[in-house]
Amino acid sequence: MTKPLELGLDTFGDVTKDAAGTPLPHAQVIRNVVDEAVLADELGIDFIGLGEHHRSDFAISAPDVALAAIAARTKRIHLGSAVTVLSSDDPIRVFQRFATLDAISGGRAEVILGRGSFTESFPLFGFDLQSYEELFEEKLDLFAALLSQKPVTWEGKLRPPLRDQLVYPPVEHGTLKTWIGVGGSPKSVVRAAHYDLPLMLAIIGGDPARFAPYVELYHRALKEFGRTPKPIGVHSPGYVAETDEQAREELWTDYKTMRDRIGKERGWPPMGRDEFVSEADHGSLYVGSPETVARKIAATAKTLGIARFQLKYSAGPLPHEKLMRSIELYGRKVAPMVREMVG
Repeated sequence: MTKPLELGLDTFGDVTKDAAGTPLPHAQVIRNVVDEAVLADELGIDFIGLGEHHRSDFAISAPDVALAAIAARTKRIHLGSAVTVLSSDDPIRVFQRFATLDAISGGRAEVILGRGSFTESFPLFGFDLQSYEELFEEKLDLFAALLSQKPVTWEGKLRPPLRDQLVYPPVEHGTLKTWIGVGGSPKSVVRAAHYDLPLMLAIIGGDPARFAPYVELYHRALKEFGRTPKPIGVHSPGYVAETDEQAREELWTDYKTMRDRIGKERGWPPMGRDEFVSEADHGSLYVGSPETVARKIAATAKTLGIARFQLKYSAGPLPHEKLMRSIELYGRKVAPMVREMVG
């Protein structure tokens, strides 16, 4: 019997605004994220993921610390990163932090490892962007070796070797659930299969069906490496309100603010309303009434054969109160409808 589709939520701790339109302090945003996760737990949502960033518009730079606070106030929701930027971190410390989170939460910790789509962590922690690919490949190789929880003997080019080294604390039961976050690189898809790890696809624009070749590549690579099938997940942005019109009107201005701020850094033109509507109608923006969002998630789940869908529910300065209402609708209405639609 197949497991039911898991429904999760992701946030980067986007710096939100108060009723007067003033940005909230980072500390308050972090406290609000904890409250958002507690609500998600109460509603039976399966997973909450916190992204790691090191810039002024996102409040969360240490997801595992915030997740530990969430663990202390929740009972069943699984807790993970979205993503942990492994390239600019130490694999042993990442493993130790999430193994500690796993202990605090009673076995609910997960980690999604990625290279990240932002580069601020590289100069911050003294890493050369010219080594972007090499850093991730070597650090992932070490992290994968740690998952066995046996003495590790390992050697690479970028750090001293290990000889029969155990890492503490061990994960209490089984192994630490570890995903590889992928934004659209075939090489990254094959890498996930090589290390026998689940695949999390970040689909933030365009028709989700265009990722079907990556799903096929992942399954084919797993088979060629002699691996058993592994879960595939999707992370995409969205927002739920009582009606389609309300959802689009409430999201539009703040979504554009976030999109244009990032786009200016990357040389993208400002987002027009037509592009926003097109993404909502045909792309990877899951915005609308509970029925509309549920139908769209179910269609993606069926098209790509995924085991989990994670909605990135925060969007720039979109206020905390609206995020809480969106989470409530997602948990109470969207999730049951999606599960019924996909069987």
